[in-house]
Amino acid sequence: MKLKHLFLALAAAGSFAAHAADSLNLANYAVSGVYSLDVFNGTSGGISGLEASAVTYAQDRGSLFFVGDEGTGVIEISRTGQTLGYMNFNWANTGSTKHDTEGLTYLGGGVLVVGEERLYDAYRFSYAAGGTASLANSSVSISNATVGNSGMEGISYDARNGGSFVTVKQEGPEDILGGTLSFASGGGVANMTQLFNPSSLGLATLSDVQTLSGVNSLVGTTAADNLLILSLGSNTLLEVTRSGVIKSSLDLAGIVPHNAIEGVTIDEKGVIYLVAEQEQDGSVLDSLARSRLIVLAAPVPEPETYAMLLAGLGLLGAVARRRKLAA
Repeated sequence: MKLKHLFLALAAAGSFAAHAADSLNLANYAVSGVYSLDVFNGTSGGISGLEASAVTYAQDRGSLFFVGDEGTGVIEISRTGQTLGYMNFNWANTGSTKHDTEGLTYLGGGVLVVGEERLYDAYRFSYAAGGTASLANSSVSISNATVGNSGMEGISYDARNGGSFVTVKQEGPEDILGGTLSFASGGGVANMTQLFNPSSLGLATLSDVQTLSGVNSLVGTTAADNLLILSLGSNTLLEVTRSGVIKSSLDLAGIVPHNAIEGVTIDEKGVIYLVAEQEQDGSVLDSLARSRLIVLAAPVPEPETYAMLLAGLGLLGAVARRRKLAA
């Protein structure tokens, strides 16, 4: 092994490890796949996927769930966009008239939480393929005011320390809230506070949020506390700390143009999944187009790099020992 190659490998692996300790580093990400989502699940009346608005990853199922802002139900898909199943929503006794589902997160064991934008309410339910979720049976109001069509756009679950949530509000004003939610028939209790002033991010709107605590490579690092913040208005994905410091960013307009991207999630390997509404041709929405699942991946050091790192450490140790004996 040439010494020059050894030091290059050591530098690359060391740089990767150091960066992973405090950031996911969105600059490394590129599109690895784009998949069309089914418009309907095939049932009479159907669960519409025309306007995909939120997505979440279910690690124990190895699949994704998404909702459209029509609020008809939730659809389970593979990581390459194939429909696996669906569940209808029953909105009776929720107080919702628009059924504007813009947030979705997975708690584990088949349990999901869906958010309704205009009421700023969240509903917990257990997924049963082909069934119906009566959302009023387990709910909580994050804001007791009806906030309208600029309300809750995203919700994400952090399983650490007994479980907590982060939510974002679109605009007027923007909010990034963190804390705990309890769910109950008739309404549970929300204990959520502003994490930081979201205007400091300089984003036109807030469209979704995703915690990074479930990414294996980040466990035990400060980066596990970071958040992904998606902005449709700015066509940007940010990685930020929970105090609002921007750690990395990705210009979505440059890699996935002409799509209204509204949802983001991430799996345990650090692969990012986005959902976008119907593809747009310039400024005109194509009513025949489907929503898209967009997959972003980042290159990781090859196994050979880690092998060179270990070999290099051994070599440097041997050199140090020889110098000590020679002294």
